Amino acid sequence: MDIKELKEIATKSREKQTKIRIRCCSAAGCLSSEGETVKKNLTTAIAAAGLEEKVEVCGVGCMKFCGRGPLVAVDDRNQLYEFVTPDQVGDIVKKLQKPDAVAETGLISGDPHHPFYALQRNIALENSGRIDPESIDEYIALGGYEQLHKVVYEMTPEEVIVEMNKSGLRGRGGGGYPTGLKWATVAKMPGQQKYVICNADEGDPGAFMDRSVLESDPHRILEGMAIAAYAVGANHGYIYVRAEYPLAIQRLQKAIQQAKRYGLMGTQIFDSPIDFKIDIRVGAGAFVCGEETALIASVEGKRGTPRPRPPYPAQSGLWQSPTLINNVETYANVVPIIREGGDWYGSIGTEKSKGTKVFALTGKVENAGLIEVPMGTTVRQVVEEMGGGVPNGGQVKAVQTGGPSGGCIPADKLDTPIEYDTLLALGTMMGSGGMIVMDESTNMVDVAQFYMDFCKSESCGKCIPCRAGTVQLYDLLTRFLEGEATQEDLIKLENLCHMVKETSLCGLGMSAPNPVISTLRYFRHEYEELLKV
Repeated sequence: MDIKELKEIATKSREKQTKIRIRCCSAAGCLSSEGETVKKNLTTAIAAAGLEEKVEVCGVGCMKFCGRGPLVAVDDRNQLYEFVTPDQVGDIVKKLQKPDAVAETGLISGDPHHPFYALQRNIALENSGRIDPESIDEYIALGGYEQLHKVVYEMTPEEVIVEMNKSGLRGRGGGGYPTGLKWATVAKMPGQQKYVICNADEGDPGAFMDRSVLESDPHRILEGMAIAAYAVGANHGYIYVRAEYPLAIQRLQKAIQQAKRYGLMGTQIFDSPIDFKIDIRVGAGAFVCGEETALIASVEGKRGTPRPRPPYPAQSGLWQSPTLINNVETYANVVPIIREGGDWYGSIGTEKSKGTKVFALTGKVENAGLIEVPMGTTVRQVVEEMGGGVPNGGQVKAVQTGGPSGGCIPADKLDTPIEYDTLLALGTMMGSGGMIVMDESTNMVDVAQFYMDFCKSESCGKCIPCRAGTVQLYDLLTRFLEGEATQEDLIKLENLCHMVKETSLCGLGMSAPNPVISTLRYFRHEYEELLKV
């Protein structure tokens, strides 16, 4: 396939678009609330009303307002319907026939300009909720795979890496390592065989950012990985995805098959000498496999345990070959960076944190769902303006970010801008993008124990500080909650946190004490109130 054929597919796909398009969310959240039945009933109702020539019902990816699903949008009517049930589709059809009709079932018509959407800037999620994720033609209609063609025929690998460096993109998996620098390191490594890996082992409690991208726009990830492979000189890629994400796996498999059929993956991409194939590896749910060396071991068929670094995967990774590992959101930013230029992306965000960040906003918050905001947006803007604050007039007590590796931001620090360094200064981290809101009813010691329970269960057991230390931390926290802790236990808790953080082998153990450390820092009085008199 050449670029002319690609454009022809795009043109034909656009011509198929009918005048009115009804988009039904078909991501996992809405599907779990009868979203598929809503779509089927809408299709049936449109046919019964004789509107098939004028109206198209289409399943799309995540429409973001997950807390109000199933969601249905009518494109040219500026209507967004929330909490749609299968028996309410008649109201939507009635509105199509008579725009002034009053809904008989009490169906709510939402506002696409709701505060939840107002501050969002869609880059990684620009196609999410807009296209059918199972249609390569719809992806191509919006310019899909054009940037892959561009780099293959118009750019050298070095020029691609220059644009990535200009963009200032940092790894969206939590570490924040400069993406262009990582690509450059792999590119300069000697050797005939190199690999590209997409880390889709999203395991943080409350996080669903990567899952939504994979379910909503799988071709974007394939194209991003292919561009990365061209830049570093790899010809084989792996997507390591959790078994708990069956819909994402299904759509990725279909996307790979479609791309192969069109000559966009496999051998001689775009009739060039460039080869790149992608395989999927399904993880068994071990949180530690989100750590890159443990992930590599799992892909190789070994037990998923981390190894000491150096050497880093960029030097000796999969089967001892130079290996590039980025997470889902990082790859989702590659296509727009190549399309618009690194300087464009670098103009968004702040001096040290460029671009946008996707968050899964959950917990005690009015508007829960998926958001993408420019770096530098404050935590308060996300939680109170976009999220609507705590329901029923409640007060925010803390916001937890970074999952088990992160910490809790107290209410008086909510005006902190979202940046890698500012969050680290607060004792938390960006992480992959989970953001959990807690109200005044939350016991912060209980929160710390919850994350420690998670970490001790997910420890691979390879190193003693993590294997034994997380268990001892959990037991100490339990003593506090049972009213058995003493002042000596409080001192022991702090010292043990330091020991586990400084001596563990990998990132899981090093960051496991963070929720305890941050709650001790900002909510120490809650620990002291539980001390045995």
